[in-house]
Amino acid sequence: QVQLVESGGGLVQAGGSLRLSCAASRSIFSFNTMGWYRQAPGKQRELVAAITSGGTTNYADSVKGRFTISRDNAKNTVYLQMNSLKPEDTAVYYCNADAHGLGPHFGSWGQGTQVTVSS
Repeated sequence: QVQLVESGGGLVQAGGSLRLSCAASRSIFSFNTMGWYRQAPGKQRELVAAITSGGTTNYADSVKGRFTISRDNAKNTVYLQMNSLKPEDTAVYYCNADAHGLGPHFGSWGQGTQVTVSS
């Protein structure tokens, strides 16, 4: 098990930027996939972006070209740089650590950080 703590959320105007951080309690060097998910009120949790141990990234179509995921294994931290934010990006953002590549449901979750984008 690994504990994850997200930070960096907040209130921002449309077109603005935020950088989310996910700090892990131990090394994530060997973790298969680290991901960011989000859940808006009344909606299911959805994948935003993921990055494998080899650096391969995957993005939801709705955020391609605007968001960038990265991982710093030396700092046990994963980042999500969010640019050109839109009101529809408003959600609670969660970090997930999938150590063995079994899928996010078998991984660890953080407590979430609220992102609110005003129009």
